[in-house]
Amino acid sequence: MQAKSRSGRVFELPSDEEEADINAGIASDPDTRELTDQEFEELRPVGRPKAAVTKERITIRLSPEVVAEFRATGSGWQTRMDKALQEYLNTHTRADIERLG
Repeated sequence: MQAKSRSGRVFELPSDEEEADINAGIASDPDTRELTDQEFEELRPVGRPKAAVTKERITIRLSPEVVAEFRATGSGWQTRMDKALQEYLNTHTRADIERLG
């Protein structure tokens, strides 16, 4: 049987016989066990926590020089680029931006 994830990825699920073999293997291994439903509920979510304020994903064309300079600053360069643009907006008017062409 197959299952499809939200992203569209298709997974093969084990047959009932394979599932029984898996469970038998778990039961016979003294170093492992299945978690209870309560233990599953207590597990911490995997991955980055959801941000209170999310950013909008866009496609933008920038000069290679600008991208190279920000990338050269290492991990987090896109966040720094966003911060630089925010600082520009705080010090310039809409008319200033329109004059840039």
